[in-house]
Amino acid sequence: MNFNDELTLLLKARYPIIYINTIEEDRVEYVIRKNIKTNLNRSIYSWDFVDGYTNNPNNEGFAKRNPLQALELVERLTSETPALFLLKDFNRFLTDVSISRKLKNISRILKLQPKTIIIIGSELNIPRELQDLVTILNFYLPIESEIEQELNRLITSLNIEIDPQLLENLTRVCQGLSLERIRRVLSKIIATYKTIDENSISILLSEKKQIISQTEILEYWSSDENIQKIGGVDTLKDWLKKRKTAFGLQASNYGLPTPRGLLLIGIQGTGKSLTAKAVATEWQLPLLKLDVGKLFGGIVGESESRLRQMIELAETLSPCILWIDEIDKAFTVNDSRSDSGTSNRVLATFISWLSEKNKPVFVVATANNVELLPLEVIRKGRFDEIFFLDLPNRHEREQIFKIHMEEFRPKTWANFDFVQLANLSESFSGAEIRQSIIEGMYHAFYEEREFTTEDICHALEELIPLAQLESNQTLKLQNWAVSGRIRSASSKDIYVT
Repeated sequence: MNFNDELTLLLKARYPIIYINTIEEDRVEYVIRKNIKTNLNRSIYSWDFVDGYTNNPNNEGFAKRNPLQALELVERLTSETPALFLLKDFNRFLTDVSISRKLKNISRILKLQPKTIIIIGSELNIPRELQDLVTILNFYLPIESEIEQELNRLITSLNIEIDPQLLENLTRVCQGLSLERIRRVLSKIIATYKTIDENSISILLSEKKQIISQTEILEYWSSDENIQKIGGVDTLKDWLKKRKTAFGLQASNYGLPTPRGLLLIGIQGTGKSLTAKAVATEWQLPLLKLDVGKLFGGIVGESESRLRQMIELAETLSPCILWIDEIDKAFTVNDSRSDSGTSNRVLATFISWLSEKNKPVFVVATANNVELLPLEVIRKGRFDEIFFLDLPNRHEREQIFKIHMEEFRPKTWANFDFVQLANLSESFSGAEIRQSIIEGMYHAFYEEREFTTEDICHALEELIPLAQLESNQTLKLQNWAVSGRIRSASSKDIYVT
């Protein structure tokens, strides 16, 4: 049931007070005036604290800076007059005892008359004593069809032509923004570039960053990483490549369900976090990182509230990538936190959302220790796929060395002996390979010369990889992957000693 149908039903059933939760005040008023007034033939009285009642000549300016007086107009109108009273930001006054009492008294009248009070606000702060009287109705941000309609209107007015694929990409990126914000950003784009092109996508993504910065739980990550910067993991790359266009309209028309998410399990430094960043870049979607440390609050019920806030924001900004780094530290089977069951409730809410979400939020979760993860998380159905990222083999290590050397020495990278480096770096992760190059560079820089293969070899001999320091944990993780309960990110066989 859409917003118009649900609101119409509530009005016909004579619900006395309706609270519409939205940030789009102008848009919701436009929708009400366009649809509700026509269908139900009700007069509409709009009030705000500064200007009082507007758009009605008989009551123009009535109840300025007087919310209690604003409610008195409801009583003044004859009982036979069908009317809607749009009270903007009125939620701020609900804690006042006089306002609360007045609403209780008026509600008895409203149940018998064709009158309804509609409170429009962006924050839900309804006092307990009014909760039985107030019905909450969400007015969601514009859907894909509404955004496309608005973009086509703007394109037509500017007399410009754009590629259908670009229009689809713009429509997708605009999801999560209000119509007013979309118009404002597009005006900025036109003023800057004199047209709408691929550059528009980056500006729209930066606008989403502004929204995300207002929350403490999620963090917007700007990423310029790409799949080509990841060495090895060819099976994972192929899996991601096939789902690159799965968020578009063509995929939807084809009947494809939106990809749900990906769980990456592996040894530290094998490229799990890099993959999350690369996916966002390749798919041209905003990357949101969940700060699991800030998820658990000290006040009872705050952690659950923060999780719901995170889910709501992620869905609002969808399609997007939600990156949960080291999920094994957030949800563990041996959680020692004495939190009166908070961790279990948060986990249950999160698991339920993973299973039932219908918004295009692609979750990329990473974990280092599979033993700490509850079975509910790693069970099939929570994520589309679970991949294991093992230590790179000799061929993959050679590839990783080449990728990093092209970054550090784009003109002379081919002069290095990658075969020798790959042979000397057994048990090294991708992150440790990069660090060995940096260590070699430090050594040569100290001696005021250009670094060579020998400098990196010397660094490799001095560095002790984590896989050797924590050999038992590494072997345990590899054995678990070999058991067949997880898919390897590489086409090579997992080597277990």
